[in-house]
Amino acid sequence: MTNTRPFLFFALCVIGFFLWQAWQQDYASKALPGAPVPSATPVASAPSAAPTSSADVPAAAASAPATPGTAVAANAAPAAAQPGQRITIDTDVLHAVIDTQGGNLVEADLLAYPVDPKDRSKPVRLLSDARNQFFVAQSGLVSNGSAAPDHKAPFTAEQTSYTLASGMDTLEVPLTWRDGSGLSVRKVYVFNRGSYLIDTRQEITNASQAPWTGNEYRQLQRVPPIIESKGFAFSDPERFAFAGAAWYSPKDKFQKLAFDKFATSPLHQDIAGGWVAMLQHYFFAAWIPPPGETDSYTTEPVKADGETRYLVRSLSPSLSVAPSETKAFNARLYVGPKLQSTLDQIAPGLSLTVDYGILTFIASPMHWVLVELHTLVRNWGLAIILLVLLIKLALFKLSEAQFRSMAKMKRLQPRLEALKERYGDDKQKYNAAMMELYQKEKINPLGGCLPMVVQIPVFFALYWVLLESVELRQAPFFGWIQNLSAPDPYFVLPVLNALATLASQWLSPNPGMDPTQAKIMKTMPLAMAVMFAFFPAGLVLYWTVNGALSLLQQWVITQRLQNADNKART
Repeated sequence: MTNTRPFLFFALCVIGFFLWQAWQQDYASKALPGAPVPSATPVASAPSAAPTSSADVPAAAASAPATPGTAVAANAAPAAAQPGQRITIDTDVLHAVIDTQGGNLVEADLLAYPVDPKDRSKPVRLLSDARNQFFVAQSGLVSNGSAAPDHKAPFTAEQTSYTLASGMDTLEVPLTWRDGSGLSVRKVYVFNRGSYLIDTRQEITNASQAPWTGNEYRQLQRVPPIIESKGFAFSDPERFAFAGAAWYSPKDKFQKLAFDKFATSPLHQDIAGGWVAMLQHYFFAAWIPPPGETDSYTTEPVKADGETRYLVRSLSPSLSVAPSETKAFNARLYVGPKLQSTLDQIAPGLSLTVDYGILTFIASPMHWVLVELHTLVRNWGLAIILLVLLIKLALFKLSEAQFRSMAKMKRLQPRLEALKERYGDDKQKYNAAMMELYQKEKINPLGGCLPMVVQIPVFFALYWVLLESVELRQAPFFGWIQNLSAPDPYFVLPVLNALATLASQWLSPNPGMDPTQAKIMKTMPLAMAVMFAFFPAGLVLYWTVNGALSLLQQWVITQRLQNADNKART
């Protein structure tokens, strides 16, 4: 095997990987806006279940006993919800809006994450009730035999705006619903300084003459995110990032459901100690029930305003509230970035929302190392360079064996050329003579492949780390590179990488290379430079530094062997 094959093998792997991604994007099945939605009313052949009063309002748990003589009030086929009063909440990390019609969180801006790094006045809007961007966090109560405010019921608020002032660590936003029978519900959102985690509770006060029994449901409802093409596919990570529902259970761990699978693979499972979420690139929202609480988890597509929306829900166990008694449902709502290093402190498995796919076992440790290196140097570009150094140290012996083999092959190149002239077009005899020479000189022709093979999964894992880790989103390096997750604007790194590849070719042996292989090798640096021009600058920085260090190591080993040969001759 000549030294050209490792490079060709790597190039083939890279091209194949991204062709597969492009195929998935262009030809994999997608959710259609007009996709059929299952009816909310069970058909005759389906198992018996409590009927739902609305497509996006669940039925109360069957175990909730009905109270004789009490009509179902709030859950009886409500009319289409109308927007209520909008309550604004401002903390140090969030600008949020709550609609009193249902008491739902209908808008959330992430203040630390601008859409464009050049204009920090426009933050990412994760939640929105705008029709084409609909993504809201809803919660409500349901009961089989009593009045209960669902996520469309009218609430009242004490004021129209709340601000987390200096010196305050928490901010409570209360909303109130009352029924003529004496039942009242106080829905409270608790915002915390420096946190995207919102504590919620619904306090049920029963001033009626009969006990109240019901359930709380928490759900996320949205349309698929609008993904605008931003140029070449490799530099447009949103085209490949997963968007859809996800959930976690201690038994089955992290599971996800793409929008186009909602109708065919619905979730219906009782889970203790889990959570439900809606994911998109870099950001997500999740409802987290109390630890140990066994909830009923479901997904379904629903029709609203003439379009299909997608819903993931958790339904709590039944709660009974006796007359003159007050009890509460509690849950937590996360609305924010996929900060992998902190999410598992909120709930088990929540860091798995950062989806690295099949390379998670490599990418997650790599992300951890990058975070630790960034803590040390406070620059993500420098952290990537230090990561390259650590990987080179870990693979030093393999690389040394590779370059020693290459240097010896280069030294044998005149003898290999002589063999080629001797046997002419008889490739069988030439290959046999070449292998005999390798055995005599104790050269392993496969020695140049192993380090390259080992680095390929590392390369792809880093690709996913750079594209999926919100910490590296819009992260600056130095000079002209102000966004490591976007391509190099002036193509400096791709050119430097091409120069390093050319220099490596010059130092590498090319025994027995036919004219076709020679042409491929001459054009490969240019082809790689063009391809890397569209890659994230952080990934090209990694590969350029890796190539430069490999070139230095190759040159040092080649010089040492040449010096040893010169001394042997003298």
